[in-house]
Amino acid sequence: MKHEISAQQVAQYQQNGFLVIEDFLSPEELAQWREALDEALAKRKGFKMPDRKEVYGKGDDADKSYYDNVFDQMINLWQDNEKMRNIMLDERLGKMAATLAGVEGIRIWHDQALVKRPWANPTSWHLDTPYWSFTDRRALSIWVALDDATLENGCLFFIPGSHQETTFENPGIGKNMGAIFDFYPQFKSSLSKPAVMKAGSCSFHNGLTIHGAHANMTPGFRRAMTCAYMPDGNVYNGTQNILSDETVARLKVGDPLNDDAQNPLLYHK
Repeated sequence: MKHEISAQQVAQYQQNGFLVIEDFLSPEELAQWREALDEALAKRKGFKMPDRKEVYGKGDDADKSYYDNVFDQMINLWQDNEKMRNIMLDERLGKMAATLAGVEGIRIWHDQALVKRPWANPTSWHLDTPYWSFTDRRALSIWVALDDATLENGCLFFIPGSHQETTFENPGIGKNMGAIFDFYPQFKSSLSKPAVMKAGSCSFHNGLTIHGAHANMTPGFRRAMTCAYMPDGNVYNGTQNILSDETVARLKVGDPLNDDAQNPLLYHK
């Protein structure tokens, strides 16, 4: 694993809101991640979460056929698959995320497999952090390509520097690719940057960086394993997101999100 982060990479990430790391995994590690994903997805049998099938809204009933063909999304595979747990709880990943974010400690918010099936619809421009149960401009995600991510099969695109001006208002993910610019018109004329990656490469992006993905215009799959990270010390903001009904019933706004069973502390200086 290419896990050392340089000062130059930190500066690039902080400026652009994203960073691509080529050949992040060795061929052997890539094979291990693929094996773990295949096993975890087979065990999950289509359920999005260990404890429930639906997570947050994907549109009304009329839209479900469209959104169901954007990607398959399986969340918190680390909670019910030992191989995925060993991968996701690697302290080296936590140190990378903490270093890029400029924080002392980092927790898993949630992992997720994102699988674009053949001929899948595009993922429209969106933000991540407004969906989550905490409010922190430093939150970020890793996105690991388990297949080549190309211009043809649905690679990520980013709008560089957008994280410096976006807010926690949630524009959502709709069918209209450009809907986010109703909220952030200052970026409507911005040039986007594609993140074409070979399998085994990865990217990190800030949760407030505007990003999206192409449609899959191929008969093959585009698989990615991702993980969202929460800087340690955050508190509940009233949004349920991945939290169970039982957890939400115990929480009030302002309570610390420090349950190691739900959000393990990966790394602390």
